[in-house]
Amino acid sequence: MPVQTSTEAPRHDLDLIAGADRGRILDALFVNAPLRDYDKRPRVNDYTLPVLGMAYIATYAKQQGFNVGVLDAEAHGLGIQRTAEIINTLRPRWAAFNLLAPTYSISARIADLLDPHIMLMAGGHHAKAAPVDVLNDPRFRNLAALVIGEGETRVAQLLADHRRRADLPKVMWRDRMLDRIVTGIHRGNPDQWLSPDIDALPFVGREFLPQDPYLAGDGRREANLVCSRGCPYECTFCGAAASKNPEVRIRARDPFNIIAEMEQLRADHGVTAFRAVDDLFLGARRVIHPMTKAFTSAGIGDWAVWDATGRINVLDREDEAMLGTLVSCGLREVALGIESGSDRILEAMDKRITAAMTERVTRRLLAQGVNVKGYFILGFPGESRADAEATIRHIRDLWDLSDRHPGTFRASVFTFRPYPGSPVWDQLVKDGFDPVRMQTYSDVDLTDQGADEAMRGRDEFNFTTGLQFGELSQDELNQHLADLSRQQFERSQAVAA
Repeated sequence: MPVQTSTEAPRHDLDLIAGADRGRILDALFVNAPLRDYDKRPRVNDYTLPVLGMAYIATYAKQQGFNVGVLDAEAHGLGIQRTAEIINTLRPRWAAFNLLAPTYSISARIADLLDPHIMLMAGGHHAKAAPVDVLNDPRFRNLAALVIGEGETRVAQLLADHRRRADLPKVMWRDRMLDRIVTGIHRGNPDQWLSPDIDALPFVGREFLPQDPYLAGDGRREANLVCSRGCPYECTFCGAAASKNPEVRIRARDPFNIIAEMEQLRADHGVTAFRAVDDLFLGARRVIHPMTKAFTSAGIGDWAVWDATGRINVLDREDEAMLGTLVSCGLREVALGIESGSDRILEAMDKRITAAMTERVTRRLLAQGVNVKGYFILGFPGESRADAEATIRHIRDLWDLSDRHPGTFRASVFTFRPYPGSPVWDQLVKDGFDPVRMQTYSDVDLTDQGADEAMRGRDEFNFTTGLQFGELSQDELNQHLADLSRQQFERSQAVAA
């Protein structure tokens, strides 16, 4: 462990670092790169999802005695140059990056600006999908450890002594003397490193999250939760598809472990609203049924409301009694990956649903007073103009359903972008699309540089490669995106009024 000493970093830099002990040298600074370079374009989003994965790793490292902090450059609206300046000023032993395809280039540009005495660590989906590309990127020339998969236990070992990387499974780096990529090898059971017991992990230290818990518009204090890891489904556009992640052990937390975290958040922060951000909370019957039984016995619905992601085909098999039980347990909103109104495209996505099934599940939830948020993709490979029109019509039909029921429906629409490590990526490469070009993401400005209030917070997560994968051009897709976003904004405003 390093000698404890006072840091000489300016106060305003320290104010941006979440969770660190200001009186000690930082062992690691976990850096969430901004979605855009905000030195060049103002941020038009007031809130972004908390970096729960980073916070889990930081919490575990803190439990092991290390002084760590999180710099959420997206939450603070920092640009590339400013982010690098803060890291260099603080001089942590390690700077750790969460690599995601749309923000990979930004992360690499930040890394390129860092003091070479700061050791670099990286993980995240893009690290797993394209490890060789990352290790060969000259901007990551100081990368000492690329951590593939769940990182809590291995990161703590690296903070203790980076030379232990040779004994850690799925930790990669470039050996400078041999000029080749090396991977650590563990001769025992790798599960302790790759699939830690999620019920034994400490609850996320909220001191590492600058925007969670937060005060929501309805006056409640809200917090986000991770209730499971891994996904058993095969959506072709998703890097989390089970077939692309055979080493991931899919598992859910014990319901009473989740309840204990909820009650702690209530006691410590006054939280009475929660959002489960993982895939399984309402995505598998083997999770739903024990969870509702535990929530009922603990009386969660008496004091809390919660939102969760749901699987349409799973909820379609639940009867009205179970939906009513979910409501009595506090269910407020379900986010559904509807994606398309065309059964042909849904089959190509391997969604295992139909448009009629989506409408049936949405109607049943709305009738119970549960709000529904639907996610949609336009421009999927092979999508025809008729397919796109079916999706737009589907959105309008679901809006009409909402007008006739106590629950509300809102649509969140994106244009398709390919991600390395997803099943459709492999097919696109076979079809002749350039992998480099498919990773050249740029932002889509729907806000007129932030001037259109109807788009505020809407276009922060929209990226494009500029490539056309379906029949509609990029300009046509952007126009549909803007039109649907504006209509959703007007509907939300009317509901609020």
